[in-house]
Amino acid sequence: MSVVLRNAQRSVPVRRAPLRRAVCALRAALGASRFDVGLVCAGNALMQRLNGAYRQRPEPTDVLSFPFHQVAAGELPRPRCRGEYNLGDIFLGVEYIHQQCRDAGEDFEGVLVVTAAHGLCHLLGYRHDTKPAWEQMYRKEAQILEELNRLTGSRLRPLTAGLF
Repeated sequence: MSVVLRNAQRSVPVRRAPLRRAVCALRAALGASRFDVGLVCAGNALMQRLNGAYRQRPEPTDVLSFPFHQVAAGELPRPRCRGEYNLGDIFLGVEYIHQQCRDAGEDFEGVLVVTAAHGLCHLLGYRHDTKPAWEQMYRKEAQILEELNRLTGSRLRPLTAGLF
């Protein structure tokens, strides 16, 4: 199935092909290659609107995930028909991420991929609102990023370090 990537902002240049390839590899590492994923690169204004509407936090953020299925962490959806082979949509706040990377001196492209991995985990039911849930999500992110690192020679680490 496909990863559909849409760049809905103009503030920050995004290398779409490498990002799409990374998300495909991460999706495969999760065992979810047969599911579609929507990926939207968004600016601060859109992220602020979405964050306000869905999380009651009217401020820009790095990532928002909107799962198509409600599943327990680590479970794959069980679609009943072809139209249900969809994990959901991930909105990457690329303008926000870019500013954070500039402030911290981090590699934007790498952080974008790690943030997408975080969003994918959310689509599959992983959360970080309690310490045990955070630990479970951190382990899954580390696992799929290790697989990506093995394939690409990169050295990416999970986003959730220090979120709980």
